[in-house]
Amino acid sequence: MSLYIDVISIFPEAFIGPLNFSIVKRAQQLGHIVVNIFNPRDFTEDKYRKVDDYPYGGGRGMVLKPEPIFRAVEYIKELRGGGKTILLSPQGIPLTQHLVEELSRENNLILICGHYEGVDERVALYLADLEISIGDYVLSGGEIPAMVIIDAISRMFPQVIDSEVVKEESFCRGIFDYPQYTRPYDFRGYKVPEVLLSGNHKRIELYRKKEALRKTLERRPDLIGKAKLTEIDIEILQELFDEIARR
Repeated sequence: MSLYIDVISIFPEAFIGPLNFSIVKRAQQLGHIVVNIFNPRDFTEDKYRKVDDYPYGGGRGMVLKPEPIFRAVEYIKELRGGGKTILLSPQGIPLTQHLVEELSRENNLILICGHYEGVDERVALYLADLEISIGDYVLSGGEIPAMVIIDAISRMFPQVIDSEVVKEESFCRGIFDYPQYTRPYDFRGYKVPEVLLSGNHKRIELYRKKEALRKTLERRPDLIGKAKLTEIDIEILQELFDEIARR
């Protein structure tokens, strides 16, 4: 059974490239996801196909009108028999791997891409089931966040990527991935850690666990408390805390 992802965007051409290569393309070819782009201009009722207007109360820029977006969502829900409606918004909850996994289990997703100065607040209040943000920064619109969500969801299905590989990726366990190296061994004097050449798989596994935890602790310590840690992970963390204390 396919997951239908319907995107509402005034710039449908922005999705032509990202939807047609690599993992997202494979997920579509295997039938795990079906992506369609709907232009809210097609749901307007005036001859100019107007989708934006000046904000009440004054201010700079234009705001996307509610009518075309409501009509587009209603049309899609009738077409699909429902759908979880998501507004891509800087005010939304952060996109996390856990949320991606939840979304991948839905039957139908509707992604609303804002643009200009945003979307009429009635879309958020009375139409969207959820608002999602991909980070604390400002983008030109919701198209890139929609692509991020589609890409992240595509990786969740069997045959798209090996399930064991997915389990080992950053954030799937709640911590960063371990550092990776390839040939040459010596590049401009920067050498690959000797343990990776040892052939001792237990030592290599322990090294990788430690470096993954070290990187997470240094860059995103807030993730440690939420991570799925094993007893070995906890022992390694204690070693890392002891190292920090000795500095």
